[in-house]
Amino acid sequence: MANTETSLKEALASIEGATGVALVDYTSGMALGTLGGSKGFDLNVAAAGNTDVVRAKMRTMEHLGLKGQIEDILISLTDQYHLIRLMSGRGGNGLFLYLVLDAKRSNLAMARHQLRRIEEDLEI
Repeated sequence: MANTETSLKEALASIEGATGVALVDYTSGMALGTLGGSKGFDLNVAAAGNTDVVRAKMRTMEHLGLKGQIEDILISLTDQYHLIRLMSGRGGNGLFLYLVLDAKRSNLAMARHQLRRIEEDLEI
């Protein structure tokens, strides 16, 4: 089991093309931890904004009567991928991992696989 800091460091170091990562509470919109980003890319602002994305998708699923659970949400930009991985189990309810990837340097399938593994090992 890994703590938040260790998990964020592992994500940034082990996922090819990762430029930023955060653990976010989508009930409050607050980032519980961030690593990476840049002067022009504030992970705290991105965390708060992506909280709205998660809430909107959950609300839509409820209106449609969909019973499945969200595993992850992918937002594709021209030069980046933004991956939102909702946490499940072990106190992770209400939290998501947010990963920013350089689209030219990353393998999206491998990033999803590695982020899933990191999420499973994360102890909240």
